Amino acid sequence: MTQKHKTSQAVDSRDKDFLTEAEIKRFLDEARRGRHGVRDYLMMLMAYRHGLRVSELIDLRLDDLDLDSARLFVRRRKGSLSTHQPIEGDELRALRAWLREREQRPDASSPYLFLSERGPMTRQAVNYLAAAIGKRAGLGFHVHPHMLRHSTGYYLANRGHDTRLVQDYLGHRNIAHTVRYTRTAAARFEGLWRESNGQRRRQRGGNP
Repeated sequence: MTQKHKTSQAVDSRDKDFLTEAEIKRFLDEARRGRHGVRDYLMMLMAYRHGLRVSELIDLRLDDLDLDSARLFVRRRKGSLSTHQPIEGDELRALRAWLREREQRPDASSPYLFLSERGPMTRQAVNYLAAAIGKRAGLGFHVHPHMLRHSTGYYLANRGHDTRLVQDYLGHRNIAHTVRYTRTAAARFEGLWRESNGQRRRQRGGNP
């Protein structure tokens, strides 16, 4: 095996750890179609929208919601920074839909936001759901919930947001965990070739 082939194989074999915006859309669209589509869609949307770890997702409480001001208290784990984050319109609508459905359950008095048929959602149940939704969406790779958190980081970085802001939003204690997103963000390289081509045209006297 040649060195070139070995290098190519090594690059191709790297595990995918995030979903692109197009893949996220397919994933969320498919989440709606399951048996518990109202709940599952909201769970996956919130995991992505707020960059939640599984432990943080299943620990969300009703008291963490302020629907009047459209704010969510994100209680971070691992000693990370907890923050109040905005709830966007689509997420607010999905929340209200789930809360209406949740009110009809015999365990509606539970403090936890997300409930399964056996009580509060578990890590294992969320892992299973993410994988099943990804498979139904035809994404072609195994989806695990932490990929949604990584997808949040890459989305924010590609929007050109400041590294410190992304760090605080995701609750990273160490900024080195955030830099992985901003260093590889395509937004950093936007305009490089346009600027280069423009310089060449000026050097040639303005001819295209």
